[in-house]
Amino acid sequence: MAKEIKTIGVLTSGGDAPGMNAAVRAVVRKALVNGKQVKGILKGYTGLLDEEIIDLSANDVSNTIERGGTMLFTSRCKEFMTEEGQKRGAEICRKHGIDGIVVIGGDGSFRGAQKLAALGINTIGVPGTIDLDISCTEYTIGFDTAVNTAMEAIDKVRDTSTSHERCSIIEVMGRNAGYIALWCGIANGAEDILLPENYDYDEQKIINNIIANRKRGKKHHIIVNAEGVGHSTSMARRIEAATGIETRATILGHMQRGGSPTCKDRVYASMMGAMAADLLCDGKTNRVVGYQHGRFQDFDIDEALAMVKGIDPYQYQVAKDLSKHC
Repeated sequence: MAKEIKTIGVLTSGGDAPGMNAAVRAVVRKALVNGKQVKGILKGYTGLLDEEIIDLSANDVSNTIERGGTMLFTSRCKEFMTEEGQKRGAEICRKHGIDGIVVIGGDGSFRGAQKLAALGINTIGVPGTIDLDISCTEYTIGFDTAVNTAMEAIDKVRDTSTSHERCSIIEVMGRNAGYIALWCGIANGAEDILLPENYDYDEQKIINNIIANRKRGKKHHIIVNAEGVGHSTSMARRIEAATGIETRATILGHMQRGGSPTCKDRVYASMMGAMAADLLCDGKTNRVVGYQHGRFQDFDIDEALAMVKGIDPYQYQVAKDLSKHC
């Protein structure tokens, strides 16, 4: 028989992502519609262990859907990686009457959710990360905003790169995943795209490509470099020394995490948050909300964490083909 949930907690954990507030808002309002109480847990698992827990009403989440970041704040909690920390977290949930939690975050956050579920706290994960590196879903909250922010920044760098006839290396975020770099490489028409999943660290091929394009009359050369490859500044120095072409590195950094979420991030985050609340109200636990094949669906956390996600080889081949100057 499904466990009846009376009070739902919600927290955001790990890196912030635009759209997290839309998800929190949806969890709160859908839970209230279903007759449940809602508590916000501040600062992720750290706030749970410190008992930074507040009551949330519909008014508390008003005028938040358009805001970047997370109104609940976030953190990374080493203590919650320990068995002792996890047990204490479950005890604190019971102390505050929280019998179900929605965890909005990435893989690391879901591992914490998995442990809470094993300790008797019904738990649903919602994928909130700009990196798009959650294997069970084609969409993660914040990716659309982050990739658009990066795309617009690269457009601006291209303008000055062309004016000065430079080579520009623009490093985008993504941790060990290359999705932001791949999307920006295609959207910005980059001459080279360096992804941790595919890069062979043969810099000479890049140098040869720059020289060949310059001989064809190309006035600039854009390299989109993923964070997982990195070392953009030292790479720029080596390329300039080898080609004689002025080469600059631009690291976009945390600007990609901020800003008002796009329409897609607001809508999809709202759908995922609402589904998470519904799953808890139905007595479900140890699940992750995802988006696959055009619809929102849920997966077992254990299965989701075991899945492997890679770069679509066709997308990568198209990116390479479109960058060629035949």
